[in-house]
Amino acid sequence: MKKHNFTAGPCILAPEVLEGAAAAVQDFEGMGLSLLEISHRDKKVVAVMEEAQQRVLQTLGLGDDYAVLFLQGGASSQFAMVPFNLLRSEGKAAYLNTGTWASKALEEANKLAPGQAVELASSAEQNFSYIPKGFAIPSGLDYVHYTSNNTIFGTQMKAFPKADSLMVCDMSSDIFSRQLPFGQFDLIYAGAQKNLGPAGATLVVVRKEILGKSGRAIPTMFDYPVHIKGESMYNTPPVFSLFVSLLTLRWMDSQGGLLEMERRANARSAALYGEIDRNPLFKGSAAAEDRSPMNACFLLHDEAKYQAVFDALAKEAGLVGLPGHRSVGGYRASMYNALPQTSVDALVEVMREVERRA
Repeated sequence: MKKHNFTAGPCILAPEVLEGAAAAVQDFEGMGLSLLEISHRDKKVVAVMEEAQQRVLQTLGLGDDYAVLFLQGGASSQFAMVPFNLLRSEGKAAYLNTGTWASKALEEANKLAPGQAVELASSAEQNFSYIPKGFAIPSGLDYVHYTSNNTIFGTQMKAFPKADSLMVCDMSSDIFSRQLPFGQFDLIYAGAQKNLGPAGATLVVVRKEILGKSGRAIPTMFDYPVHIKGESMYNTPPVFSLFVSLLTLRWMDSQGGLLEMERRANARSAALYGEIDRNPLFKGSAAAEDRSPMNACFLLHDEAKYQAVFDALAKEAGLVGLPGHRSVGGYRASMYNALPQTSVDALVEVMREVERRA
């Protein structure tokens, strides 16, 4: 029986994507070779890269003034690549600190340029359970860095304050899940393993005209223009992760694109948060106005009394990936694009059964 996969990452993938990936591992496009065995310089692999790049731009509604890169090193590598490429030697950058990964991004920028990356605002004093609002953004910054969705703490930014500087966003855990005016961002990055494909590839979408102005000596592998010139093949790219990402992009388009992905995300999250709020045994851990449709974090009011019952029923129902991050505790249901509504319904039924047995 296929499990109901609520794991925070790597993500659940659509059945059609898994089938296509499995077939390519056996024989890629009738070549008599596995995709895992083929040179990244083969024209068929180059075609995969080119199609994936174009589909990203089409899905986000962006033009050729943006470059799409598929790199390695996870989103964590971008914590350093962003300041190397965008933070001038005497410049300043500001970070909205909304969770673990935003904190790490800020820390990494200050390793490169101590004191040049500042914190706009933070929700650390309440264990990142909300998104700060109403903060002032200084003028003259090189860039402002946001994290759109916080996987660990279950919060999501609903709006992105603008400034007279470049706008950078880590969209690792909600990329391709909703419609946004993506043209307001100068650089977007995301690890593939949350909503796009398996671990191994990192997506970067960057406005080309902003590059080459930091005045820094940039290590070759951290230099965006090097990867743009090399068409994401300066070094051997993560071909399998790239191909599965392409299959996911095709799948999203066949399902109705971002409009449909957002509708499904809202339906899933409405069903689960509705039960969390209704059921007297459970409570949410994130501020209601900032709740993430991707990662719903919740707690039992009385763990000592009901945790064993909930865990046993969840296991019996085939629910996996529900334990929350150790810094939050409780439970976390990650509901990425490929998660069917029936999985959420199964979780809601388990929660109701715990209530019936109380």
